[in-house]
Amino acid sequence: MQENLATLFEVVADVAGDRPAAIQGTIRRGWRELDERAARLARYLSDAGVEPGDRVAIALYTGLEYVETVLAVMKLRCSQVNVNYRYRERELRDLLDDAGASALVMDGALTPVAAAALARLPGVHTVLRLGKPPVPPDPLAGRADDYEHVLSEAQPLPPARRSGEDEWLMFTGGTTGRPKGVAWRHADLVAHVLNSGYGRVGAAVPTDLAELRTSTRRLLEEADLPVNLVVPPLMHGTGIYSTFGTLIIGGTVVFRAARSHDPDEVATLIEQLPVTDLCIVGDAFARPLADALDRAAAAGRPYDLSSLRRVLSVGVTWTAEVKERLLRHCDARLDDVIAASEGGPFARSVTYRGERSITSRFELMPSARVIDENGADITPGSGQVGLLAAPAPTGTHYLGDPERSAATFRDIDGRRYVVPGDLATIEADGTLVLLGRDGRVINTGGEKVFAEEVEQVIAGHPDVEDVCVVGIPDERFGHRVAAVIAVPDGKRLTPDDIRARVTAELADYKQPREIVFVDELPRSPAGKLDLKWARSVFEH
Repeated sequence: MQENLATLFEVVADVAGDRPAAIQGTIRRGWRELDERAARLARYLSDAGVEPGDRVAIALYTGLEYVETVLAVMKLRCSQVNVNYRYRERELRDLLDDAGASALVMDGALTPVAAAALARLPGVHTVLRLGKPPVPPDPLAGRADDYEHVLSEAQPLPPARRSGEDEWLMFTGGTTGRPKGVAWRHADLVAHVLNSGYGRVGAAVPTDLAELRTSTRRLLEEADLPVNLVVPPLMHGTGIYSTFGTLIIGGTVVFRAARSHDPDEVATLIEQLPVTDLCIVGDAFARPLADALDRAAAAGRPYDLSSLRRVLSVGVTWTAEVKERLLRHCDARLDDVIAASEGGPFARSVTYRGERSITSRFELMPSARVIDENGADITPGSGQVGLLAAPAPTGTHYLGDPERSAATFRDIDGRRYVVPGDLATIEADGTLVLLGRDGRVINTGGEKVFAEEVEQVIAGHPDVEDVCVVGIPDERFGHRVAAVIAVPDGKRLTPDDIRARVTAELADYKQPREIVFVDELPRSPAGKLDLKWARSVFEH
C-alpha cells in the first residue's frame, strides 16, 4: 500500500471511535481521543515551523505521549529521531546533530541533560516538554513549551493522504559505533506493520484504504483482538513495532506505569486487564518475571495468567530454562524472534507448554538465508559459520553512511538483502544455531554498547595505558560490559575511578560492570587486541 502509516491509523481511528487504543495506569485513551491529541500536537509543531521532511527527536519515556508524538510526527510527513532517555549530554548532542533534528519533544526529567546539549544546537528551534524539570532553576525556561498546554490550545490537523515515499527513521547502535538511522520508506513500513498485525489474527492483509476500513470494521465486530502489554521501551524497535502491529488491527496496547522493570507490576497487569499478548526482550525481562511468578506461587498467592495467549521476545537471548519456568505459570505460545532495526525477521523459535526448547535454536523464516561472504548459501550440516540474511526493501539504508549501507544492504542473486552481521550455522535438519554478532557490539538487556566507544572514553584517562572492552555472558541481561585495563608502573586506579569517568560521558548501561587491571594487554603485530584472551580474563 503506497501510503504513509499515519493515514492508515486515521482510518482505523475513524472506524474504532471510542474503543480503547492505549492504556497506562489509570488513563485509557480511546481511538478518537488518541488520534485527536496527535493531530493537535501535529498542528502545534507545524505552527512552530516544523515542515514536511524535517526530523523531530523524541526523548520520552514509554507511554501514551510517546505514541501520540510518533503519530503527530508521521502526520506532518516528518521523521522521528528515537532518543535513548539514558543518554548523557554528549551522546544526546551527537545524535541530534547527526540527525539534523529541528525539534525535540522531551520529558521534563531530562531537562538538565537536554539543556546542556541544546546550548550547542541552534538548529533545534522547537522544544516541547512533558512535565516539569526535576529541580529548580529551569534552564529551559522560555525555550520549552508545555506539552499539555499546547495540546489544549492547538486545533487538530485534519486527516490527509500522504506519500508512501515519506521517510521513516529508526536509530540503532548497530555495528557502527555512534547511533545510525536506518531509513525506510513509509510504504515498506506499512507492509511490515500490516503483515505483522494481520498475521497475528490470521486475516487477509488489506491492499488499499477502502479494504482497510472494511477489514477494521470486521475485526472490531468479529475478532478477539489482542490486548498487548509492551514492556520494552518504545525508543527501541521491538517496542514500537509491536505497538504498531497491535494498533493497525484495532487492538489495545498497554504500558507500565513504572519507568523501570517491575515484574510484579507486569504480572498484575496481565491478571487485571486482562492481557492476551506480552512483548518482552529475552531473559532481561523474562527472568525477573519468572522469579516474581515463582515467589507468588510459593507464597500461596499465584498470579492468574490464564488470559495470556502469546509472549513475544525480539533481540536478546531467551534461554530454554527461563521459557520452561514461564510456562509453568501460563499456557501461552512463546515466540522467540531474531530481527534487527535494519530488517528481518530472520528466524523464529516457537515453544508451547510441554515442549522441549533449546537455547539459541531457531527455524529460518521464509526467504531468509545463511550465507558466506560471497553470498552463497551455507550447506546444512557442514559446520560452516555464515551470516544471517533476509530480504530488504530496495531503498533501505543507513542515514549518511553509504559505505556501511553497502556492506549491510547487499544485492545477492538479483535481490536486495540485509546482512547486519549475525553469525549462525545450519544443522543437517535445517535448524539454525545463532552464534552472535560479527563485530564488537555488546547487547546487554536489549541495549547495544559499542565496545570501542567505551574504550575511547576509558583511554582518555591520563593513568590508563591500554584498554580492551568486551561483553561477557550474563544470566539476566545476555551479556554485560567488562574492561581489561593496563596501568603504567607507579600509577594506581580503582574500578570506581573508571566508572566515574565513563558515567560522566556515557549512559549508565555502557559502564563496565567488571574491571580487571593488568600490566599489559597482548596485541597482534598489527596492533589488534586479543579479544579471546580478554574474555578469558573473566572466566571463573
